[in-house]
Amino acid sequence: MKITKKTLSLCIGLACLPALADDAASIEHILVSADFSGQSLQNLPASVSVISQQQITERQAQTLDQILGAAPNVNVNAGASRGRFFQIRGIGERSQFAEPINPSVGFFVDDVDLSGIAGAATLFDVEQVEVLKGPQATEFGANALAGAIKIKTVEANANQTNQINLSLAEQNTWSAGVATGSALTDKLFFRVAAQQFKSDGFIDNIYLHRDDTNNLDELTSRLKLKYLASDHLTLDLSYQYFDIDNGYDAFSLDNDRRTRSDEPGFDRQKTHALSFKADWRLGWGSLKLIAAASDSDLAYGYDEDWTYVGFHPWEYSSFDAYFRDRQSQSLEIRAQSNEYSRWFNGKTDWVIGIYAKQTDEELQRQYTYADSDFSSHYEPQSQALYINTFTQLSEDTRLTAGVRVDSIDIRYQDNSGFAESLEDTIVGGKLVLDHNVAEQAMVYLGVSRGYKASGFNPDERISEDKRLFDPEYSWNYETGVKGSLFDGLGTLRLAVFYMERKDTQISDFDVLIREDGTADFVDVIDNADNGTNYGLELESQWQLTPDFALFANLGWLRATFEGYENAKGEVIQKRDQAQSPRYTANLGFDWALGADWHWHLEADAKDEHFFSDGHNERSDAYVLLHSRVSYQLADWSLSLWGRNLLDKEYQVRGFGGFNNDPREFYETPKPYYQLGDGRQLGVSAQYRF
Repeated sequence: MKITKKTLSLCIGLACLPALADDAASIEHILVSADFSGQSLQNLPASVSVISQQQITERQAQTLDQILGAAPNVNVNAGASRGRFFQIRGIGERSQFAEPINPSVGFFVDDVDLSGIAGAATLFDVEQVEVLKGPQATEFGANALAGAIKIKTVEANANQTNQINLSLAEQNTWSAGVATGSALTDKLFFRVAAQQFKSDGFIDNIYLHRDDTNNLDELTSRLKLKYLASDHLTLDLSYQYFDIDNGYDAFSLDNDRRTRSDEPGFDRQKTHALSFKADWRLGWGSLKLIAAASDSDLAYGYDEDWTYVGFHPWEYSSFDAYFRDRQSQSLEIRAQSNEYSRWFNGKTDWVIGIYAKQTDEELQRQYTYADSDFSSHYEPQSQALYINTFTQLSEDTRLTAGVRVDSIDIRYQDNSGFAESLEDTIVGGKLVLDHNVAEQAMVYLGVSRGYKASGFNPDERISEDKRLFDPEYSWNYETGVKGSLFDGLGTLRLAVFYMERKDTQISDFDVLIREDGTADFVDVIDNADNGTNYGLELESQWQLTPDFALFANLGWLRATFEGYENAKGEVIQKRDQAQSPRYTANLGFDWALGADWHWHLEADAKDEHFFSDGHNERSDAYVLLHSRVSYQLADWSLSLWGRNLLDKEYQVRGFGGFNNDPREFYETPKPYYQLGDGRQLGVSAQYRF
């Protein structure tokens, strides 16, 4: 079966080649910064989605969760004020409560690793978002089993565009931002950006008579400096500050947007992030040093009973809150060849690097039913050595080979008396062969190995046989084709993949019944025997006329795991993995309606899927329609826009297997959902100078 699927993948890729044209003058030249070699999107032998600044503007996206629908086989899970838990090809986390947690999807803002704390995924003054799919062990190590997402902000350099953005929308929503930069001297450049965003959100709290208990209050700011120290040395310094002060009041007993919480929750993040990069261009190649540090204060809490005191004689009242202080430092030193230092008679370029990262995280949990506050200290550390080579086997054929050895040390202790230390040495890498079949068309075939570290479940109520879980490994087999279409008027990127997961880390939970009959939940991570993820990703664009362009981004996915006994003691023979919709789609057009008017229309579609591996509740399939009409007046752009124009009701988080309603005496289990945003209309103005 495996050979058949890989053979079929190659045949699909080759079958597309006759449609590819040699002339691709109109192909947009997009560089992928997350790749070691900084290759263009069309020449990179991997499945990568790049979301441009223009796409962010067309969607009027404030944060990453509002734009990722454009990337095939990428999903987002909420369970917080925003969707900040990402899944790529069916793999990724869905929540975070007590430590430890090993992210499956790496998340980076420029050179700062913020994996697991994506509340800072705001999009003001962002140049592009890069979504790398499949294991990215060589580049990113253990935090990229499923892939990686990198936000690349606008650089400080000699050619900058300044902007002022203003926006007003329903739900008392507004934003104001400014970004500017220039040369301080002929060698020193700066860029500064700041934006404030606020919204009351889509929830009405009918007990408190408020419509802002699920509000959004997000400040983004950054300062970037670039110094051309010499002809051979460039220095970059970046400071970023995020202040996220959002409410969290999303669940109701009646599965609507009318809540009854007397203690609305919160979802807060204050992050200071500093990075320094030195790039030496030497006679034999280049030497790059990247140092980064971040300090984050995180607070997350929710009204567990979703009601108020006096709601019902059978009621209970409970609040659960998690406060984290997370500090992280990383250092990477990377050497890269040039034309004078290639190996094997000048045919092999190479990159060699060392990497070290240390995180220190303090957690305090305040819970109504706990005898005292719970506190823990979590210290994961990693050191890695990697090498990546690019060998030109012939004029049109290239072999990319990479390997990374990661040494991971996790130390943990809490005030319940539990302490644990784990060490893993894990190897990952990739081998990819690509071939240019025409001037602007290539096909590739590759295999890559990813990994996640082992870990443990810290809750003292967990049985010893559920305490530890093993590392997870994945083998990803992929083939693809990229090129131009119709005499350079279109582009095509197609990837077909088959992934085998060993000791699949899955999320489950124990439901413990208190003495009063109410439910308590304990999150558990465990290993299933095997997981299988396979599918395809298609991204295409077509300039039908000089004024009208179509685009279609499609994903198809089958993701299952088997050989697992859940917390209820049920043996799972085979089941779809959570957060793995069978299809995703992003379709639309751009239409220039004369010299100054522009119309953008797009739709995001997603199939139904399980919310969790621990229960059977599903998200419905849905289609969301978004549009923007803009008018260009000199340096001003004025627009009228709307998201979810058809006011579709859809779910972004769900639970099942319990009852939280005292009116029903907590008896019959039923599903509970967090609903996505309803229709929102707004107007925006942008001044670029």
